[in-house]
Amino acid sequence: MTFKQKVENLLEEALNERPELFLINLDISESNKILVTIDGDNGVNLQDCIDVSRAIEHNLDREEEDFSLEVASAGATSPLTKVRQYKKNEGRKLKVTTNEGEVTEGELTEANEDVIVLEWKAREPKKVGKGKETVQKRAEIAYADIKEAVVVIKF
Repeated sequence: MTFKQKVENLLEEALNERPELFLINLDISESNKILVTIDGDNGVNLQDCIDVSRAIEHNLDREEEDFSLEVASAGATSPLTKVRQYKKNEGRKLKVTTNEGEVTEGELTEANEDVIVLEWKAREPKKVGKGKETVQKRAEIAYADIKEAVVVIKF
């Protein structure tokens, strides 16, 4: 078993013990620098990162293979990459850029296995008469069409 396979198996075991956590990214460099990024259905706290780190580190032997290990949570400004991340962010405002470069900002009202649904209000010219009216807009966007999606944080 290669070093990478061993790390992948240990990480899988650690995440199986904590089903509320899920893997965003695993990167192992040529020099055995292991970078693990996790997220959770209810967020990720420091203890979650420590637990995952220990599950990997305590089962690897530095005498056999030298390595460095970093376990981190997906940051608040990190792009969403997994369906599970979209589902946990339902009700929050997203900024979505499509592969065609179109940018849409709205509330994530639904995230299923195929598409996300964004809703927002916009001011548009009235169909009859002068002035503008507020209209409710809705967009269904397939995951395959999303170049980047980030949660909009308001202060």
